[in-house]
Amino acid sequence: MAVSEEPTDTSTLLETAQEPEILRVEDLHTSFFLPIGELQAVRGVSFSLKRGRSLGIVGESGSGKTVLARSIMRLNTGSNVETRGSAFFNGRDLLALPRREMRRLWGTEIAMIFQDPMTSLNPMVKIGRQVTEHLRQHENVDRREAKRTALDLLNEVRIPEAESRIDRFPHELSGGMRQRVSIASALACEPSLLFADEPTTALDVTVQHQILNLLSREQRQRNMTLVMVTHDLGVIAGRTDDILVMYAGKVVEQASTVEIFDETHHPYTEALMRSIPRTAQPSHTPLVAITGRPPVATHLPTGCAFSPRCPYVQPRCHEEDPPLVSIGTSGHKAACWYPVGSDSNREAFERNLSKRLPQTLAVAESLGSDQGSGTPADLPDGGLA
Repeated sequence: MAVSEEPTDTSTLLETAQEPEILRVEDLHTSFFLPIGELQAVRGVSFSLKRGRSLGIVGESGSGKTVLARSIMRLNTGSNVETRGSAFFNGRDLLALPRREMRRLWGTEIAMIFQDPMTSLNPMVKIGRQVTEHLRQHENVDRREAKRTALDLLNEVRIPEAESRIDRFPHELSGGMRQRVSIASALACEPSLLFADEPTTALDVTVQHQILNLLSREQRQRNMTLVMVTHDLGVIAGRTDDILVMYAGKVVEQASTVEIFDETHHPYTEALMRSIPRTAQPSHTPLVAITGRPPVATHLPTGCAFSPRCPYVQPRCHEEDPPLVSIGTSGHKAACWYPVGSDSNREAFERNLSKRLPQTLAVAESLGSDQGSGTPADLPDGGLA
């Protein structure tokens, strides 16, 4: 599928390539120890980001994407949480820093826009004060300057009549305006790395578009590194430079956004693509759901975690967990023994069709073919038409 992108000249691409690395995560694991056992929320995630780049982290609920972001920021607290590995920010390992040092980085260097502004904003504090909390904490600005900065930020995130709304409480604003306040608060100290955790959840489609455009504009203007966490591939299509697809706490596919949409290699990513509505389809066409349910993180299956739901599953998938390896020469990586588009994948599909595997039959039906024909090669070229 072709991803719509703004024109980029050669000089911009060269500048991006020369930008320094701002974040490097190596073999990150996060577990929660519960009475029922160890919940492995993040399992061996590694990636790196350059300054000014944007990354989308995609997956179903429970895939570990939010825990990954919170682990990097050291926000998972409690005696039952264990995080190991490394997360280097500008050369400093965040996981090894004292808590006091992390407090100095929060807001000023690293910030997060949380999923629900109604719970992340203090209902008892006026929004103007909340927007400038980081400034008062780290920059020692006086009240008059703080109010002037708050007005500038509220106007920047396009809150109408900011002068009259600066002294209001969160419950007096709409959901879209509360999210804009959260964005203004996160941007107050001009962080170089911003995490946006499901920033458009519970917003209507029009407001979602406005919020996403706002984030993209601020990221470009500030040359800020943006990590966007979402379950919706449509949210990040054309808005991020790279994508990590997570399933059961692991990265199962990693590539540039254009490559992910043009040439998917992991069956889970392919299933996410098929579940996206297409404008070319007739009205009321049923969406293609992914069969089964995500695994329980306290009792992960042996081998590949996606194998119970995969239409291409083979005996090896139940026995060995595939590593994340490069496919081709572009840096595209996938963790699959039978990557989508390969001969082995097509052969696995045909074998499973003959065995009448339910998840394979569901894919064959979605291709508009009968149960004896149709292969992954028949998939429409592109998710969002």
